[in-house]
Amino acid sequence: MIAVLGECVADGFTARPPAPPASPSGAPGGGAGEVALRVLPGGGPANTAVALARLGTHARFLGRLSGDVFGALFREHLSASGVDLSAAVAAEEPSTLAVASLDAHGQAAYTFYAGGTADWQWTSHELELSRLGQAGCLHTGSLALVRDPGRAAVEELVKAAAARATISIDPNVRPTLAARSDYQVTRWCEWADILKLSDDDLEFLLPGVPVERACDTWHAAGARLIVITKGAAGALISLDGARATVPAPSVRVVDTVGAGDSFTAGLLHDLETKGLLGGRLDGLDLAAAVQAAEFAARVSAMTCAVAGADPPWASQLAEPAPRL
Repeated sequence: MIAVLGECVADGFTARPPAPPASPSGAPGGGAGEVALRVLPGGGPANTAVALARLGTHARFLGRLSGDVFGALFREHLSASGVDLSAAVAAEEPSTLAVASLDAHGQAAYTFYAGGTADWQWTSHELELSRLGQAGCLHTGSLALVRDPGRAAVEELVKAAAARATISIDPNVRPTLAARSDYQVTRWCEWADILKLSDDDLEFLLPGVPVERACDTWHAAGARLIVITKGAAGALISLDGARATVPAPSVRVVDTVGAGDSFTAGLLHDLETKGLLGGRLDGLDLAAAVQAAEFAARVSAMTCAVAGADPPWASQLAEPAPRL
């Protein structure tokens, strides 16, 4: 089992409805100036849990789920994908909302409405070690480790879990919600075994620093496996300083929403099926890490080929992804 700790976010995608006919006087119709909002369940950790479950891994989600309309949407989505919600917390606060705009390449930019929302209100008693059950791996990151008031409780749990489980972290930086100084990646690597981030994350965290030097810094701090995704350029895999690259499959991109989260899920799923999680990655070599990243790239590419964070099911992996 893999436990995933973090947020659910309501991803709102904007679209302007067709303009209604003008009135006989020539004035705009009643719908003028409106923006329609299509809301889908999202949030990096929740997306990762969904992708893991769809691939066939027992995924337990530790999240604070609101009782509002978005919280009901999250529960339905997670449960329908097979995610274990037995460790989720019923929260009184409202859900977090992110309004996304897509550029010509399907890349999303988000405006967050996150003040006082459910995802960040963790307390220590809500994050007792028993919530992990028999999980051999705990994945977290995104905003869970940087947003007050709950980040201290999250960090306490992750450090305690490191004594018995593989720890995976994805910073998934959000510059509009957290400062560079909030992302204590080097310190997190003291108890993380796997660090996955994007090249955009790297540029925000260590602007101008060559990727090899960044990897060496984080290896020295304690992380054994570092994976840096680079969009259409594939991914860099660094295991204790030994490095390799993995190409990205060529697909017809609808959008990139959830692609990084699906990559993380694919990586962890492959390592789990090979019995490599549950400790300090002692049995992992570079060849196995590359194979896991190749599988992850396939899962990520299939997510890019559909709208929103909609990762593939295991049965779909035998189907060819839509190509360019």
